[in-house]
Amino acid sequence: MSCRIGLIYDKLSVKIVDTIETKYTDGQKKVTKDAIYDILNRKYEVVKILADEKIIEYLIESKIDLAFNLSTGIRGESRQSQIPSILEMLGISYVGSGILAHALALDKSMAKQIFTYHNISTPAFQIFHTHNEQLNAHLKFPLIVKPACEGSGYGIHKDSVVYNKKDLEKKAEELLQKYRPPVLVEEFIEGREFTVGIIGNGMDKIILPIMEINFDDIPEKYGKFNTFIVKTELEEQTKFICPAQVSVALEQAIKDEVSRAFDALGCRDISRADIRVKNNQPYVIEINSLPGLKPGYSDLTKMALEAGVAYDDLIFMIVDNAMKRTKQTKL
Repeated sequence: MSCRIGLIYDKLSVKIVDTIETKYTDGQKKVTKDAIYDILNRKYEVVKILADEKIIEYLIESKIDLAFNLSTGIRGESRQSQIPSILEMLGISYVGSGILAHALALDKSMAKQIFTYHNISTPAFQIFHTHNEQLNAHLKFPLIVKPACEGSGYGIHKDSVVYNKKDLEKKAEELLQKYRPPVLVEEFIEGREFTVGIIGNGMDKIILPIMEINFDDIPEKYGKFNTFIVKTELEEQTKFICPAQVSVALEQAIKDEVSRAFDALGCRDISRADIRVKNNQPYVIEINSLPGLKPGYSDLTKMALEAGVAYDDLIFMIVDNAMKRTKQTKL
């Protein structure tokens, strides 16, 4: 018995926010789609399915057994949940997190409320719907101001870290005009930055080797944290240290917080968490429920390689975990 997999991908040159962000996103998506298609096609029958307004028609015609979704959705605040919603409506099993987990992970303001409820360590925060809201007296500067429902560093620049109320209001107003509200304001953790990949589910999930992202060589004018410019233009000056050089106790603390955050949002199969550490205390910044899988470039693929998992094997591992979870026959 064969298995037919649908590789769902986004249309390129979709207007996102501005030219540089669109080009960056499009380039990553095309390389990732082509690489995963070539790999899966060695073992399964694979069909490419474009995520646009006609996707329901495409899916019905495709007669696939499993969907490998790479689409971040067409538009809207919960766009990452759109394809999973359609797949569930049509009764098609799929790789990755479900509707609610994607919606929560994309909306950092909601994710942080859930982290707080579950006593998962995360920076103190406030949600702004207007730029001049009264600042919570318990929040301490410096603060970082960012769009609540964006990924890939969109809207995050050096001036996103603010040190007074005037600059906070100015940045919040700018983001509210450019992006969909709300804006998330949280205490900026001045410490080391890490990212952690998760593969699998439940007791069987694997926490990949922790990667530290070191900004020591980044010029001060760009900000020594993961701004959009640092992510997209200064990779060569950024140090990616994997496995991270941390104590056994800190490694365990980071992995425990990441695992709990993954479960709290209801993530499945694959995710990546961003962490900052201050005074040996890890803080979960966010979880990316649809992490990049560009070969040789995306953080998760680098962490997998450090764990001895080649890119081809990583893709098959993700599919195998999804099949196991959905009780499909492994072929």
